[in-house]
Amino acid sequence: MMHAVPFAYVAESVAHRAAEALAASVMVIDENDVMVAHAQPGGGDGSVPARSDWHPELRIPIQLLGRSGHVVAAGLSESISPRLAQALIDLVVHREAVAQLPTQDDLRSKLVRDLLTGGVTDEPSAMRESHLLGMDLSRPRAAFLIHAAEYVLDASPPRDPGNETTSHRRAREVIGHVVRFFNLPSATICTYLGDGEVAILKASSTRDLAPWSVSGLADGVSAGSWANLAAQKRAGQGLLTWLERQTGTSVTIGIGRFHPGLAGLARSYQDARAALSLGRRLGLATQVYCLDDLGAAAFVGISDERTKLELAVRLLGPLDAEHGLIATLQAFFDENCCPSTTAKRLAIHRNTLSYRLDKVATLTGLDPRRFDDAIQIRLALLLRTVGLEVTACPSEAS
Repeated sequence: MMHAVPFAYVAESVAHRAAEALAASVMVIDENDVMVAHAQPGGGDGSVPARSDWHPELRIPIQLLGRSGHVVAAGLSESISPRLAQALIDLVVHREAVAQLPTQDDLRSKLVRDLLTGGVTDEPSAMRESHLLGMDLSRPRAAFLIHAAEYVLDASPPRDPGNETTSHRRAREVIGHVVRFFNLPSATICTYLGDGEVAILKASSTRDLAPWSVSGLADGVSAGSWANLAAQKRAGQGLLTWLERQTGTSVTIGIGRFHPGLAGLARSYQDARAALSLGRRLGLATQVYCLDDLGAAAFVGISDERTKLELAVRLLGPLDAEHGLIATLQAFFDENCCPSTTAKRLAIHRNTLSYRLDKVATLTGLDPRRFDDAIQIRLALLLRTVGLEVTACPSEAS
């Protein structure tokens, strides 16, 4: 992750290096003639003299991080020519400026964060940049979000913009464990988001998810955003077990659906973020969370209407091919889940009603005679009815 490095921080480093090079007391002052750093030879800061007591012997202009200023030196132990002093200070400033240049890891991290947050507006340029950085974004990918704060943030010292903190070192260890679990670095693009969370852009094609497949996998590109989700969950569960064994701490994971295109990575990340947040707040037994496993909480806790509608369509989709099941459910809820009045309303025998409700449970995994399941089905019915009246479901339309 890249941070904007403060001018004063880099100036402090310049002051210390210049003090050693010149064997003198050094100040760095900014363009407003305000002192921003001070150092003495030997590594000590010492007491800062009043400006009225400061008698500089050298005053050398510098350009640093796009700002101007001066390195001012006093108490030189031996004479030095202005030209040599200028060369020494230029070398020190250049070294510090180069140290602040983003590394390839910084650039990769920034690109991934932009993709996750929807900050990429020029997809062709992003594809070219990713290629130069060794990132294959041409493959279908879904977002995994790992919450490993118990390990990453444990006993971490305060952040220091100049040194790698314990948290960043441990985050890199977690990323290393992730890459080893999935075997090929090209299959897994990771970045540390801070606060103990690591984001993964996991390759999610049929080939990439084959090790976690129980039966045949769909083509993730053409089958829609729920394709191969079961295999992704099994991959997530395996990753969870691996990470907890490697770190010795508790870990939770949110899994997002696959959505096509680079813009789809942001939607997948939103899925993973919402699933992780809701799953952790609800304290669910499983530590791998996905939207379609959160029950009624997903309809209540997710703010994105499009995602809620897609959940409703997915939940009720298996019933569409079975004539009369949706109407049976509507009547069942209209009659306050009373079997006798529902059967009378539909003019069917109670055994027929029981058969139909059993079929709903088999197809959806939710039994409308159970309170929690009934709430979820009822909300899905309402959302789908309202949503389809307003507009066709985006995932269906595509």
